[in-house]
Amino acid sequence: MKSSEEQVFRDLQKHLDKQPIGFPATRSGSDIRLLKRLFGSEEARLAMRLSYKPRALDSIYRDVENEISREALSNRLQRMSEKGVIGNIERNDVQYFFNIPLLVGMFEGQLHGLTLEFLADFGEYVSSKSFGLEFLSSALPQMRTIPIEKSIQVEHHVATYDQLANLIHENQGPFVIKECICRKAARLMGDACHKTSRLETCMALGEVAKHFIKTGKGREVTRQEALDISRQNEVDGLVLQPSNSQKPEFICACCGCCCGMIRLQKMLPRPLDFWASNFHASVDPGACIACETCIERCQVDAMTLDSRTGVSKVDLSRCIGCGNCVSTCPSGSIRLVRKAKGIPPPETRESLYDAIMARKKGALGKMLLATRLMLQK
Repeated sequence: MKSSEEQVFRDLQKHLDKQPIGFPATRSGSDIRLLKRLFGSEEARLAMRLSYKPRALDSIYRDVENEISREALSNRLQRMSEKGVIGNIERNDVQYFFNIPLLVGMFEGQLHGLTLEFLADFGEYVSSKSFGLEFLSSALPQMRTIPIEKSIQVEHHVATYDQLANLIHENQGPFVIKECICRKAARLMGDACHKTSRLETCMALGEVAKHFIKTGKGREVTRQEALDISRQNEVDGLVLQPSNSQKPEFICACCGCCCGMIRLQKMLPRPLDFWASNFHASVDPGACIACETCIERCQVDAMTLDSRTGVSKVDLSRCIGCGNCVSTCPSGSIRLVRKAKGIPPPETRESLYDAIMARKKGALGKMLLATRLMLQK
């Protein structure tokens, strides 16, 4: 018979698994070990009162008023949000709390408390087949790729949600720059990033930025500083990945050696089946000088040198349309092509997760996905 504490964490695992991006059980027990590193037992019980939809403090209190005072409840929820295990936003002076997924969410919340022991349990869990199928079975990706500014030509008529500068200019702010947790984790494990030595590359905007300012977990910057840092990210060849909504809460700047998302993409036979991007690269073979700059620049192994023609070619099942090959091509032979059928992202974070939840796959759907992946190999 399981102890009461063990059962609490099993119940939390089952609760989180019912959220849009679930938290499936594993045979190895890495799921429970990871939850114990993230939550205390009382915190686990409280997390089960939440869902992915933001819930006001007073609403939560009505469920637990016989167990805890309102002040103690508020303090506990605030501590959990500061630990990065639940989300917290403030609207019209009202505090709201909600469950967040492991990725993108709880893992990123551990930026200031990374340990090798945590990374070992995290690595084991996210490498499990059950988590991989859950993560890939999402109806919509949590993140998307937008082109770097230097790769966009006037004739593209790019939608504002695909333009970095517009995303920053149209956001009311504030803006916060944070260290990249993937790059920081890689450095901690002795494998520093091959693309840049900079850690402060990732950005939070709006309500999420306000939370990071309040908890001291990010550096507030001006709108111009946010633009300048983003442009340096482009110079370094990083891939711009905002949250998959028209009003993004964050914009990550990722590399193929450290970023968990891109590393997963590189492992898949047909990664574009699971990616959101409205562009792809195209090479003019008559202008290509076979310098291989684009191959070095590409973060997702989408560019190769065609042995038959002797010029660069694009694997359209891998290219995510980041534009990093376009901006550094010395012959100007590469351009971005807008896909015939663009995919507008959901308007907000909540509408994104509503859409994912509405089409959440069950056991049969995941079995079919596993079969499809095996057939693609």
